[in-house]
Amino acid sequence: MLSSAIAKRLLTGVCQASWRPAVTGLVSTRGYRGDAPEDTKVDLIEIPLPPWEEKPDEPIHIKRRRLLYESRKRGMLENCILLSLFAKRYLNTMSVTQLQQYDRIINEPSNDWDIYYWATEAQPTPDVYQGEVMDMLKEFTKNRNQEQRLDAPSLEYLEKDIH
Repeated sequence: MLSSAIAKRLLTGVCQASWRPAVTGLVSTRGYRGDAPEDTKVDLIEIPLPPWEEKPDEPIHIKRRRLLYESRKRGMLENCILLSLFAKRYLNTMSVTQLQQYDRIINEPSNDWDIYYWATEAQPTPDVYQGEVMDMLKEFTKNRNQEQRLDAPSLEYLEKDIH
């Protein structure tokens, strides 16, 4: 007779094997992976996301506000803090081209860990995201002034900084 632990492990394996083909057929080319570099991806589940679309006709003041919001509301706390502080410092002075680069960097990749690894230079940045804004983000991430970065900035600065 099988022990309950062995039976549970066997049943789990059978259920996962029968479930995976149905899920993989639904996966798009862009989805949240939730993996880390050392992840074996045995339990990989991809959630389809809509494709990122550039907004070329968006007014610049609306783009800045949207990017500020999207910098603050991330899928992981590390990027929420990093990107919201970066946005507070640079977003108001970015050119239209820089805003487009930043929009692509923070919105096109489907995995926030990718952005974090590129900004911290733990992994090489793909050519499509490499540019002036990524260089600014990488330099900002180094925190050469050793600022305390424990939380996203308060929103009090919004009324005076971004118009």
